[in-house]
Amino acid sequence: MDLGVNDMQDDPQKRDVDNRRNFSFRLNLFFFITFALFSLLIVKLAVLQFVEGSTLSAEGIKKGTRENPIPPIRGNIYDSKGYPIAYSTSTQSLYYSLQPSTKKAKTEDIARETAEQLEKIFTEYGRKDKVMTVDDILRQMDLGFIRNTLSTPRRIKSGLTNAEVAYFLQNRTEFTGIEVIEESVRNYDEDTIAVQLVGYLKKYKGVRLDVDFYKNKRSETDATLKYLEEEEVGLDGLEFMYQDVLRGKNGVKSYPVNNKEHIIGPMRITTPEKGSDLYLTINKDVQLKTEEAIMKHLSVIRTSSNKYERAPFAQTGFAVAMEVDTGKIVAMASMPDYDPNIWAGGRISPEDYENFGYVLPNGTIRTVYGPYSDADRNKHPSSIVPAGSTLKPLSVLVGLNEGLFTTETRYPDTGAFYYGSKGHERRIGNSQGKVFGPIDGAVAIEKSSNPFMAAMIGDKLYRRGEVNGKSSVEIWDDYMKQFGLGVLTGSGLPGETKGVIEYFAEEKAASAQSALIQASFGQQGRYTTLQLAQYTAMLANRGKRMKPQFVNEIRDADGKVIQGYTPEILNSVDMKVEYWEEIEKGMSQVSVRGFDGFQHDFMRKTGTSEQDVAKRTAENAVFVAYAPAKNPKLAVAVVVPDGGFGGYGAAPIARKIFDAYDAEIGLTGVPNVALKNSTDGTSQAPSGNTGTDTANGTNAGQTNEE
Repeated sequence: MDLGVNDMQDDPQKRDVDNRRNFSFRLNLFFFITFALFSLLIVKLAVLQFVEGSTLSAEGIKKGTRENPIPPIRGNIYDSKGYPIAYSTSTQSLYYSLQPSTKKAKTEDIARETAEQLEKIFTEYGRKDKVMTVDDILRQMDLGFIRNTLSTPRRIKSGLTNAEVAYFLQNRTEFTGIEVIEESVRNYDEDTIAVQLVGYLKKYKGVRLDVDFYKNKRSETDATLKYLEEEEVGLDGLEFMYQDVLRGKNGVKSYPVNNKEHIIGPMRITTPEKGSDLYLTINKDVQLKTEEAIMKHLSVIRTSSNKYERAPFAQTGFAVAMEVDTGKIVAMASMPDYDPNIWAGGRISPEDYENFGYVLPNGTIRTVYGPYSDADRNKHPSSIVPAGSTLKPLSVLVGLNEGLFTTETRYPDTGAFYYGSKGHERRIGNSQGKVFGPIDGAVAIEKSSNPFMAAMIGDKLYRRGEVNGKSSVEIWDDYMKQFGLGVLTGSGLPGETKGVIEYFAEEKAASAQSALIQASFGQQGRYTTLQLAQYTAMLANRGKRMKPQFVNEIRDADGKVIQGYTPEILNSVDMKVEYWEEIEKGMSQVSVRGFDGFQHDFMRKTGTSEQDVAKRTAENAVFVAYAPAKNPKLAVAVVVPDGGFGGYGAAPIARKIFDAYDAEIGLTGVPNVALKNSTDGTSQAPSGNTGTDTANGTNAGQTNEE
């Protein structure tokens, strides 16, 4: 049985049949797999050809093309008459990157050696009016990291000549850390027109991680809008506020390359789009006259022999001129200012470095101190000061509108008002103990009576108590905010502060009575110059709070107007005509210096607010006014910290501003040609009252009104 089976298995014929059958199966399987693979390949090729062909073709071109972005050309900034304040030009600049070293001395040695080389090249090949010394170059290298981090390339010189560029390109191997870059350079007018309002630029790579606005730009996908590392961007003022408008769009420089990155075809350039231009409401001549008036008057009051005028600590001054019906800001000065071209490279003086810190911010909208050392800073007031007696017209409006007294009410001014518990009374007095007798609200403004404000407004508002669920201090706060004090002005300027409200803190620390009485004559709140100008314009137009605006028009690169000007009312206050007439009657009679021969009737209020600083009482000069009286055109606010009496320290500055506006634009709507052509730029014609109004509170922190 077993033998039969083995014989069958060893049958050669049978074995041959089995082998042929297996071979046929494997061959068929091979052909089937090959067919399937070729079928898949054909399908894939079809998909690539007909479905993904266009995409892959573009990708292939991209891999064979190199693109370099071209920075956009920034739009220009002009004054209201088209005078260029800030403009961009294309130039070649030399940059230097600090060479890392473990030893500081070695880094400085390398930098000095490079600076000495550069000085020789600049002298031989550069413009003779742009010669840089070794010390100039070292300052630009910023070895002390005053303006830059270690990794930030330093711009040494801009505006290189063709000879300088050629030399550096031909001898690049001789220098370490040196690079020539073509860039758009921002130029600012040498007269430094409204520099803190206009703002300045810095490198994008230096601010992209620190400023939220630029952090968000990092996710931009549009190639024409993506920010470039070396691009200069706005960091303050209008340069920052209108960054998107001014920037424009990137261009692209593209060229084909092979797999070895060699250029194999002609270069193609897509021209960058220039940004739009801003035409400001600022008038160059009014602005420069305002700046000049502040600096000259600071010099006068610091050295005056007149004890009422002399203010030895006065170092800074701030002024804003605002059109009453439009909200246009025609002048905004924070002085002293600085040369914004220090950001653009080239020669820079030690004075620029010394002034750089404290003059950079805009003191008309935020806190700025004078040129004091860190140790002395707290010994002087900042740019944010109490309104002082300039608040008294509003205080009288509050009293009238709240029914605390009428326009016929007379208050017996005995020279002082007392409040507080028996034995701990506080005295609110007039300057030099003056007694004014029976006075109404208008005379209280004219004479600057502190007792009237304290007794008839502050104390009465406190004693009346809560109304409709609001405390007396909350009612006062509502009025302040409606007139723009303690809230943002709506200007949109970066870094603007709301001011400092203190009456709520005084209410908690002392009493509501104390808070309201002191607030009634201008204490318990510190405000910006822009807020005071907006408040003054609101007095002038009888209750409309206008949005301060700085841009008349925005025009594209072709000169087409893409945005015009529209006045904007933020809020309105409705009060009886007789209330407005009452405060105007008082403001028209306020005695003030510096307005002799002024050709227009005008409303005004002087103020001297007091602040306790470093064991002394600092007196700040404050002045607000608007003109003409019957058809107000311009409102002006001036603040001089440590400037003494407002009538002496601030009012003469305001007069220069009114005259400058009258000459260039016209307080009656037509430029005053005779005034413009006068030798001193001052109008001379008989007009209202002059002289000096004095009123003084005797307590620390009270108004000291001249």
